[in-house]
Amino acid sequence: MASSKKAVYAAIVGNFAIAVTKFIAAGITGSSAMLAEGIHSLVDTGNGGLLLVGMRRSRREPTLQHPFGYGKDLYFYTLIVAILIFGVGGGISIYEGILHVLHPVEMGDPTISYVVLSIAVVFEASVWWVAYKAFRNLSTGKGIWEEIRSSKDPTTFTVLFEDTAALLGLLFALVGIYLANLLEMPVLDGVASICIGVLLCVIASLLVIESKGLLLGESIAPDVRESVRRIATEDPAVEDVVRMMSMHMGPHEVVLNLDLTFRRGLRVAEVESAVDRIDRALREEHPDIRYVTIEAESLSEEDAQPPSSAPLH
Repeated sequence: MASSKKAVYAAIVGNFAIAVTKFIAAGITGSSAMLAEGIHSLVDTGNGGLLLVGMRRSRREPTLQHPFGYGKDLYFYTLIVAILIFGVGGGISIYEGILHVLHPVEMGDPTISYVVLSIAVVFEASVWWVAYKAFRNLSTGKGIWEEIRSSKDPTTFTVLFEDTAALLGLLFALVGIYLANLLEMPVLDGVASICIGVLLCVIASLLVIESKGLLLGESIAPDVRESVRRIATEDPAVEDVVRMMSMHMGPHEVVLNLDLTFRRGLRVAEVESAVDRIDRALREEHPDIRYVTIEAESLSEEDAQPPSSAPLH
């Protein structure tokens, strides 16, 4: 979490400085693409603040009303960020581009735009590199897209998505402004703005898909699931794992329910001891598993009563 917070702070500082510079350049040159880029950077700045709010609120202690904690607050704020990127960043950029396509405006000297965009590329590349390193520090050796799909911490890939879109948007703006001046077709500046808007909408859609899955509740990764099964079945009192259900309540908060078949002939006390052993082993190997419930599928008929299922905290 520390590395992802560092990436968010870097993105906020970098995007705010770039946004101010872009708006000044847009006011001087009248470039639609530059204005779209300024809006993009301003939205990214606000989004970074929302992610920080989500990270802080997700760390609140559990309450009676929310016994599993507030980890999903982070997923909610990630969804809000995606909506803002789509509606504000993408929507306004497309609208501004369409206006300049329908009513082209002669642009001023593009030199200041080239200077500002070049400086922005350097800043954005630096911020992107911080986000990329934070993302790779949490990686498990998979491909980037697979890592994003399996990640339960949306802050790292959200900032990475935003910074990737920012770099591509700068490229669109540079090409649009250059061609608009080279060919004396200011309409191309508006086209560049539309391209930036479409890019933001695509990025936002990907974030919405990921945020939706996390909010609905994703299970533990397949390798963790196999590890949990191994830990349970290696206990001498367990015959098999009948059912396993899990859900991420946050990046590092997992709720786990195990339905186990115990060997026949075990007494209640022996089953309770086995439950304690399995619970300790699970927590030692997987600290993210915070809440565990273990149920007994079947016991010997000689037992006077089956052991009751109880959550182990």
